[in-house]
Amino acid sequence: MLDETEDFLEDELTNDDHSADEENSGLYEHVNITVDKKQEPLRIDKFLLIFRQNSSRNKISQTCKAGNVIVNGNPVKQNYRVKPGDEISVLLAHPPRENVIIPQDIPINIVYEDSDLVVVDKDPGMVVHPGFGNWDGTLVNALAFHFAKDPNFNSDLDRVGLVHRIDKDTSGLLVIAKTEYALSYLAKQFFDRKTKRLYWAFVWGNVKDDEGTVTGHIGRHPKNRMQMFTYEDGSHGKHAVTHYKVLERFRYMTWIECKLETGRTHQIRAHLKHIGHTLFNDARYEGNIIMRGVNLPKYKQFVQNVFEVLPRHALHAHTLGFIHPTTKKEMYFESPMPKDMQDASDRWRKYLDNN
Repeated sequence: MLDETEDFLEDELTNDDHSADEENSGLYEHVNITVDKKQEPLRIDKFLLIFRQNSSRNKISQTCKAGNVIVNGNPVKQNYRVKPGDEISVLLAHPPRENVIIPQDIPINIVYEDSDLVVVDKDPGMVVHPGFGNWDGTLVNALAFHFAKDPNFNSDLDRVGLVHRIDKDTSGLLVIAKTEYALSYLAKQFFDRKTKRLYWAFVWGNVKDDEGTVTGHIGRHPKNRMQMFTYEDGSHGKHAVTHYKVLERFRYMTWIECKLETGRTHQIRAHLKHIGHTLFNDARYEGNIIMRGVNLPKYKQFVQNVFEVLPRHALHAHTLGFIHPTTKKEMYFESPMPKDMQDASDRWRKYLDNN
């Protein structure tokens, strides 16, 4: 009865331009359906419930309410009656494949919370959700504990409403939904790239231009499968664009601000390495070796000391802006520079003053 295609937003599984985004990979399911010519008229919520048997009627209803069900190019309500030949596009938020979330009393920095959502300023070193090698001790485990002790939390979500994510060693802001409707509404904004986010990064070298743009497809490295690689000729990977602006220069290291047009896996890390400015102390991309500077024992010891102060790649999700699912007002948050990056920059300034 159905001609269907499904885009599970996982790296290298689909050619959809929205796929393989680091912040939503594996969190959303994009379904395209062409209704069979023999289909009898049927309410779209019932139609989708039959088609997506792993969804609930409430989930379908809230997905429609959030504007995530598009028929022939227009959003529809749950009582829309499906007709033969209709082109249906649905964006469904769904949980990571791990189904068992163990609540754990882990300290987290909640900067905002209401009945619809929570905004968290994640510390570096914390994995966002359980997965291979990290089955507990994650942000999701901490949030499950936090929600469980909240007497006003009556969400019908079957898990913590993760909307997007950042790498384990990336610090900064994340928004988490507390209701099915909030999850669907926020998911659409991230999928359509309508959120406002800026990242702070320390990179090796003195970046030549005060502002610039890096454009190049990002895909798996041809030799090192643990890295992503920039294919400037577009021969592999997915289209990606990163804008950057210099905030401060430290002679052998530069503090920059990054704005992403796309959100590919490791986009900032791969793009900056491509232009010769690998993230400072990014072990996966060889940024944990001395890449710039002078060949003096004193300088080498200084850099090693900074590595100890900042024992991870220097990347921070500094800002987060989105439209609130209920009030429809824009919300905007800023996270200050984390202590390890602040300490590292202070040491660089002191070093430059004395040398």
